Amino acid sequence: MPLTDELAAAADAARRLAGEGEALAGVLAAEAATGVRSYLCAFAHGEERSWLVLDEAHRAVTWRERVRDTASIVAVCELAAETAGGGQLEELRRQLASLRLTEAPPGIEEAEAAALALERTLATPPRLASPAWLDEVGRLLRAGPMAPRP
Repeated sequence: MPLTDELAAAADAARRLAGEGEALAGVLAAEAATGVRSYLCAFAHGEERSWLVLDEAHRAVTWRERVRDTASIVAVCELAAETAGGGQLEELRRQLASLRLTEAPPGIEEAEAAALALERTLATPPRLASPAWLDEVGRLLRAGPMAPRP
């Protein structure tokens, strides 16, 4: 099932579990452990926020470690998405293109390709928060224009 459909089903289940006066604010999918899908659901009640983790069958997770692992991988992936490439990948790609046209330094094509791949990886919603996604972002950062040079 596509991730968009999974998220819609999780959202429907979360709405049924909402407390009185709570509105579902969002649902994010996570796999802290390979093959173990969870859904982090955020609820709003006025200015107050509350959170619930659902398992694959859309049941509330009560196991503290799984809740913590789910929230942690979601938070780290969101932080990586916000900060990778300084949050300015489109501008970085324009600068790389300009640099290629004016100076043509060695490796510029690889840097442009890595920046584009990173931008696509970060911009593809919805995202499954997982160690594999973080590894891919890290690989692209190491291969691209932000990579350390010898």
